[in-house]
Order: sequence, then structure tokens, then C-alpha cells
Amino acid sequence: MRHRIIGIAGSVRRPSKTRSLVETIGTSVTRAMDVDLTVYDLVDAGSGFGAAHSRTHLPASAQRILRDIETADALIVGSPIYKGSYTGLFKHLIDFIEPDALRDVPVVLTAMGGGTRHALMIEHQLRPLFGFFEALTLPTAVYASDPDFVDGQLADVSVLTRAAAAAAQLTTLLDQRPRHSASVTPVRLASVR
Repeated sequence: MRHRIIGIAGSVRRPSKTRSLVETIGTSVTRAMDVDLTVYDLVDAGSGFGAAHSRTHLPASAQRILRDIETADALIVGSPIYKGSYTGLFKHLIDFIEPDALRDVPVVLTAMGGGTRHALMIEHQLRPLFGFFEALTLPTAVYASDPDFVDGQLADVSVLTRAAAAAAQLTTLLDQRPRHSASVTPVRLASVR
């Protein structure tokens, strides 16, 4: 069976440069190996997502996204940066993930900002966030800013090079790992580990 990669673009609108960044990395992986790639935006979580205060109150679409995240073989996550941090709704989604569900799951970290002053947000906020879950955040993270895009597509050569390096790291890691069992529920997964 093929590895399943889930991309999360923490943007509240579509299309977005954040999604383009996540898709760029995901597409590089699909060119290198046979995987299933699904990319979600926050708008895919449904209209009641932001008001939910427990997992049982989430719309069915948000529950499906969480199941996909918790059973993925790898994640490619990205958030636009506002006021020096990831979006509140992105964090709201992450808050519903079971604490043990991402242990040892490879994660490529990405972020999209208006300029270079936000570049360290990945290291200062996203890496510790996924460290809480004991996920395997890959060494190469990818930060992009508005000038790196042309017509909504990533065009800057140095950022494309980093994206390719992150994709190569993920491909190498997935090539060495068994596939996650899609039949295992997150709660059982936590007790097995």
C-alpha cells in the first residue's frame, strides 16, 4: 500500500500562497515516489469549526480532517503568519489532535509571511508545537514571503531549492518506513506505541 501524506494549509481562504507552498513540496514527493497526497485548507473544516469547543462538537468535515491527520504517514503543514504567529484557527485545529497521534510521524514545516522579518516563526513556534506531539519534524523547514511568488505560484529559486530539499528528506524517510495502518484508530495507536 502507498504512504498517505496529508497537507494542511492553515489559511482561511482559497486559493492561498500557503497552500501553494504546501502543494509544491507535496508534488515533489509524489514525483519521487508513489504516495497519496491530500491537501486541506481550514475552510475544508466546515462553517461550525471555529465555534467548536470539543471534538464532539466539530462538523463532520473537521472530524474527517482530524482522522486523516492522525492516521497519516507524514504531514506537510503550513500557516500564514499574522502578527508574528500562526493563525488562531490553525492552532484551533491542532488543539483537537490527540496528544499521542503524531508520535514519530514525519512533518515538514512551512510558513508564509509578508516579508523576511517572520522567517524564524517556524523555529520559534511551529517546531516546538509539533515537538509537543513528539513528531519527527524534518531538518529543512521552508519559509516563503510574498515576493517569492508570481501569479500565486512559488517562483523564487532559493525557496524552491529548500522546498525540494524538504521533499527529498521526506521521501528518504518514508522510503525507510512501513506504512501506517489506516485501520488503526488514534486512541488505539496511542496505546500501541
